[in-house]
Amino acid sequence: MDYELGDAAQALRVRLRELIAQEIPPGFLGAFSANPDDLALTQAFCKTLADEGLLCLAWPTEYGGGGGSVWEQTVVREEMWAHHEPRGAQYMGVNWVGPALMRHGTDEQRAKHLPAISAGEVIWCQGFSEPEAGTDLASLRTRAVLDDDGWLISGQKVWTSYALMAQWCVLAACTDPAAKSNERLTLFIVPMDREGIEVRPIASMLGPHHLNEVFLDSVRVTEADVLGKVGAGWKVMRDALAYERVGIARYARCESLLSRLQDALVADGLWDALAPALKSRWVRALISLRVARLLAYKAIAQQNEGIDPAAAAAARIVTTTCDQTVAELLLEAAGAASLDAGPDAPIHGAIDDHWRYAQAATVSSGTIEVQRILVARSVLGSSR
Repeated sequence: MDYELGDAAQALRVRLRELIAQEIPPGFLGAFSANPDDLALTQAFCKTLADEGLLCLAWPTEYGGGGGSVWEQTVVREEMWAHHEPRGAQYMGVNWVGPALMRHGTDEQRAKHLPAISAGEVIWCQGFSEPEAGTDLASLRTRAVLDDDGWLISGQKVWTSYALMAQWCVLAACTDPAAKSNERLTLFIVPMDREGIEVRPIASMLGPHHLNEVFLDSVRVTEADVLGKVGAGWKVMRDALAYERVGIARYARCESLLSRLQDALVADGLWDALAPALKSRWVRALISLRVARLLAYKAIAQQNEGIDPAAAAAARIVTTTCDQTVAELLLEAAGAASLDAGPDAPIHGAIDDHWRYAQAATVSSGTIEVQRILVARSVLGSSR
């Protein structure tokens, strides 16, 4: 398949960069800082994108989307990640919650939630991982117990990004502990202000908002809150995770950071002084990033029919390892100054910021070991 996106894609990139230059300050490093103004900035920027039909560009117009192609949405995704994701926490709703609702939600759920996501008005979080069920989600212990009025959910979730700022959560719970592993789970759409939900932030080097615990104490849900079918949660989760894994264009951020640092080093007369071995690693990293981009495109090409989890996993493996490789390269090339923050630091402190986030890249959205298992099963057959 020809992955040349054409003149229209280039024009779209130009427009997105114009909007970013107009509304996002040069030193912006994301919404998830201790400064609430950063989150407010991203929320306002999402409204700007939504007004031009760019926030959910590939969604059908009846849901507030732009009616564009998955490739146009890919351009948006790449430009956002290359500029430190000025959409903030919206990527979860845009990238996988929305597509999951379109594929598995009821008419009422789609009508209620999709226009709000495409307008940039709501933040979602994902209640999957638990203290004893992260890699093996099929073994999660949060229970949804059936009674005459629906279900009561009790349990604990962990590593729940955006839980403090989110209005809604896609929550996985066990509705039948005696069933086979792929029939134990059900997904529920739950408002975060529902009685019985408590969020506790987890301090980390990633800053606030990324890591949280969520405790559920007899949280009431009904049939209207079920996403998909009862007992079919594992299937919906597999779909959702495949969309999530190709929805984060880390390769675009890595390419941008390498380019920006090279320009800065050339301007300061320092590029020629870099060790030849480091320059060779730089070139190999750029090649690996091109491979990561092409693997992501292979998975994206399947998006309308449903992404093959193995294709998404292959893209994820290469992209996350590149993330960490580039983080180390940037640190070595910029030296001790890369640990500085603020406008006087190399590329506005983005090197230290990227290094910290890169450490979690091979763990989040399923560990790299799980991704390798998915690829191996696809190649060797699931019976091996």
